[in-house]
Amino acid sequence: MAERFRYGAWRGGPDPLKPPFDVRSAVDDLGHDVLNSGNIGEALRDLLRRGTDGRGGLDRLADKIKKLRQQARRRGNLGGTLDQVRAALDQALAAERETLAGDDGMDARLAEMELDTIPDDVAGAVRSLDDYDWRSDEARQTYDSIKEMLRQQVLDSQFAGLKQALSNPDPQAMQRVKDMMADLNRLLDAHARNADTPEQFDEFMAQHGEFFPDNPTDVEELIDSLARQQAAAERMLNSLSPDQRRQLSEMIDDAMADADLASELAQLQDNLRALRPGLDRRSPTGMRGEGEGEGLGYGDAVSAVADLADLEALEAQLSQSHPGATLDDVDIDALERHLRDEAVRDFSQLRDLERELEQQGYLRRGDDGLRLTPKAVRRLGETALRRVFAELEARGTGDHADRRTGSADEATGLTRAWTFGDELPIDVPRTVGNALRRRAADRTLSDPTRSPSLSEGRDLGLRTGPSTGSGRLGTGSGRLLEVDDFEVTETERRTSAAVALCVDLSFSMFADGRWGPMKQTALALSHLVETRFRQDALEIIGFNLLGRRMSAVELAEVEPEWVQGTNLQHALMLASRHLRRHPEAEPVVLVVTDGEPTAHLTETGQPIFGWPTTPEAVRATVAQVDELGRYGATLNTFMLGEDPGLARFVDAMARRCGGRVFTPDIGRLGEYVVADYLRSRGR
Repeated sequence: MAERFRYGAWRGGPDPLKPPFDVRSAVDDLGHDVLNSGNIGEALRDLLRRGTDGRGGLDRLADKIKKLRQQARRRGNLGGTLDQVRAALDQALAAERETLAGDDGMDARLAEMELDTIPDDVAGAVRSLDDYDWRSDEARQTYDSIKEMLRQQVLDSQFAGLKQALSNPDPQAMQRVKDMMADLNRLLDAHARNADTPEQFDEFMAQHGEFFPDNPTDVEELIDSLARQQAAAERMLNSLSPDQRRQLSEMIDDAMADADLASELAQLQDNLRALRPGLDRRSPTGMRGEGEGEGLGYGDAVSAVADLADLEALEAQLSQSHPGATLDDVDIDALERHLRDEAVRDFSQLRDLERELEQQGYLRRGDDGLRLTPKAVRRLGETALRRVFAELEARGTGDHADRRTGSADEATGLTRAWTFGDELPIDVPRTVGNALRRRAADRTLSDPTRSPSLSEGRDLGLRTGPSTGSGRLGTGSGRLLEVDDFEVTETERRTSAAVALCVDLSFSMFADGRWGPMKQTALALSHLVETRFRQDALEIIGFNLLGRRMSAVELAEVEPEWVQGTNLQHALMLASRHLRRHPEAEPVVLVVTDGEPTAHLTETGQPIFGWPTTPEAVRATVAQVDELGRYGATLNTFMLGEDPGLARFVDAMARRCGGRVFTPDIGRLGEYVVADYLRSRGR
């Protein structure tokens, strides 16, 4: 029998049609921040706050939590229990006075006088009536229900599963509560001494699991749940006015003492305070004990405060503002209680993002923290280059390939007639085909009625004639190939280049917002060379007070330094060394800077900074420019900003070496540099 499948509407859980988390998109977003600051830790935190790939970040979750917290504070006033007790007490007193009014005896008048002297505050009134001899059965039942209500609300606020048990007036139900609390205190006391066992917890849950519907899996989860509720109850009391707090505490103490539960409850509170000392039990909630809003009963008030405590803690956890904060600090259970499943799934993916970036090879963790991997830098370079090419395509650009033809290079797929002096390879099929067509045409012209036979067709093949010593190509009766038959294969000659990209790392580049675009430009050029022009040799040279050779990874991670100096001389010196290591390659030097040279090396190799620019720094830099010019290098400068001194210097530098000066907007720096590289390589 064939299997049958039934399909229905989606009923929750992960959306099966939602696209998977695009880690590459996260790498692009992360890379943007890394290139602008260089600090991976800060960049990752910013990414988690913003979110990525269309998913909300921590800030969006925190905003939702903040709104829920504000709603929780407006849920009602916390003095509702006192209002409930006062209403029940007024009802009992009214019923009692009605009964007394129908009795003409002296005892009734004395009872009325006693009722007239009860305290005005609710707690005092309830306590003063403990020994009162009620005449009205209705009044007695209403009064007794006050303590029963308090007892149930207090216990239910601490133990979620007690409501059903306490709804049964059977004395055995209250005895089960007493037994549970005694066993619970023994378990917590053993846990505090590290003397408890998993078997002891399992036995406790087997006997009393009905009181804990959240079904904790171990003692720690049980303590977390109980301590949360107990701390909320204390915060709720602290949020009341002093008079409200006193009255409610007195009534609760009396209600619990009557049921012989006071000692067990006090011991439980002490155990929970000792096991979870860090919970906030004292600070007011911002909710009021009286005023506008519905009055909340004790249990509802404690639940409201517990929710408020959850939301306050979540807001702090999601802010990630304390030192050493990680997403593991966020209480995922509390998040699930207050937000929709979609938000929780987004958070789970954010929490797993760092691990995914490491597992997929984009980040690595070392002794100095997180670092970008070469794979991540290649991705950043690819993204930057794609953006550059999109701009170039929109505006039009030159070609990189050298279309001059030469031997032993890549075939273009095109052929042309051979000319004297050609060194291109002969295209044999095209040459022989030309000869066949020519001879067939010649024979047709000499005898229009005659068609070539198969044997004659075979005789048209290329072969050497009789050994006459001349080496002439031909058939027995004449030459097969004429000069006009020959065709050659066109090839595309690709030259190699030694490219030195010198990028300014002075602090002004960072301060003026040029740090990130400069890095993106360098990574785009690096990716272009690595993937499409592997015969080229690219060297990235960063310079501030000193110049230094850098890998793409080092450039991506470099952070701005509080160092004064723009040592272009040293950068050009390192560029010259790179060019001389590749003497057969075309030498190209590209300089990206926003300031004139303010530093140079002395004869001993020590850097010297001088502001304003000194004649010594200019002479040292110009000497390196002249050396590059004598070597035949192309030196093009990309000037950022509007420094008049820099403009005069780079113009003079271009005139000395025949280079060019570009003044791009910072947003088009990559476009200018890549286009110039392609143009210089296409000469």
